Amino acid sequence: MFKDARVVIRRARPSDVPFMRGLLEELFSIEADFEPAPEKQEKGLSALIKARNSALVLVAEKGGEVLGMCSVQVLISTAEGGRVGLLEDLVIKKGARERGVGSSLLLAALKWCAFKGLLRVQLLRDSSNSTALDFYTKRGWSGTHLVCMRRRL
Repeated sequence: MFKDARVVIRRARPSDVPFMRGLLEELFSIEADFEPAPEKQEKGLSALIKARNSALVLVAEKGGEVLGMCSVQVLISTAEGGRVGLLEDLVIKKGARERGVGSSLLLAALKWCAFKGLLRVQLLRDSSNSTALDFYTKRGWSGTHLVCMRRRL
């Protein structure tokens, strides 16, 4: 799966938060609906890492450097009648893409979802991010007729 066997996929630790914040800055700089806010990202990542039973945060690491991250949160679906997963973030550092890191993070996250007995995994992606669409489509994900909406509180 990896083109570089020295890459390790593992659960994120609190010490990884600054590196993951940098990855989220990369991601949010290309997404129209979000903007980097380091304090918010650190707070969210720390909360996800602590929520071990209802969330998973993974990092891909090589030689002490975090190359990518992926997070999944557990939700309850009335449509499915049970627990489902929301793939929140999957981002790979520039320069580390196209080496199987994203695929490996996604596979590890899906295995965790299956282990947890989740019935479905869903995600949102920026509508203009054709690279992400191609990535997920090639890995068996399909679109839906749902449209995401939000309201800030």
